[in-house]
Amino acid sequence: MSSRQVISGQTRLLGVIGDPIGHTLSPVMHNAAIAELGLDLVYLPFPVAAANLAAALNGFAAIGLLGFSVTIPHKQAIMPLLNEVSAVAQAIGAVNTVCRTAAGWYGTNTDAEGFLAPLLALNRDWQSTTAVILGNGGAARAVVAGCAQLGFSRIQVVGRSSDKLAVLRQGWPDLASLTVHLWEELPLLLPNATLIVNSTPVGMHPQAEASPLSHAEIQQVQPAAIFYDLIYSPRPTQFLQQAAAQGATAIDGLGMLVQQGAVALSLWLEQPVSVAVMRQALLDHFAQKSQQALQSTRNP
Repeated sequence: MSSRQVISGQTRLLGVIGDPIGHTLSPVMHNAAIAELGLDLVYLPFPVAAANLAAALNGFAAIGLLGFSVTIPHKQAIMPLLNEVSAVAQAIGAVNTVCRTAAGWYGTNTDAEGFLAPLLALNRDWQSTTAVILGNGGAARAVVAGCAQLGFSRIQVVGRSSDKLAVLRQGWPDLASLTVHLWEELPLLLPNATLIVNSTPVGMHPQAEASPLSHAEIQQVQPAAIFYDLIYSPRPTQFLQQAAAQGATAIDGLGMLVQQGAVALSLWLEQPVSVAVMRQALLDHFAQKSQQALQSTRNP
């Protein structure tokens, strides 16, 4: 079956909202899976400014949009505008997936499921795991939700804002394994960590050569630890290059990106979708971009 979609008078719409939105890779993987299923459906990027969020929801309802993904800066702001929000999205404090139902707009969060997928593939005893999560933003909250689901013995979130850390901690009042720490406490936490997750933007453009941990801090981590970077470009990040040099297991953010998207798409379509097709579409996209960059250096 051809992967090229044909737009018709019957084509239904899905999409992603954000501001900015030009960088999103969601259309690449979603449209590949939609084409593989042979559906008359297309997934589009919609630039929506913060001031226009409520108006956009009304417009989406008017044109019969089936659902949409939500990215920065709308993940929190959209919650009070929805008719219903799932329990997991309430715990995380953010919505990344919205579905149109008979009752109106339903919001949920698939990031925790996406985060867990690469870990579950390792088939380990996670209940003895001590996680150190770098960062205290929305991505960190999704990681906490995933770690709690697997029953980690310790979930330690490290950030630079005591106020944000306090708010994050309040989101899970009954989770005894969760503690929050200022960045200055990191040297005390790293030696016992068995999973280290980078949920900060350090390591992505324009900080592609940076790492959230120094060389000395990396050396404090036991070699059997798992390093997990939520960043999916560049591949690998400096953080994961440091991990590989230590002989540690390294996981990048591509698996999480694909898996959270697959969960969302299966919700909208009410049927399974091909994770393999979505992943390959992204790998092909990265390869094409790399080739274009190489050609541009040869032909200035």
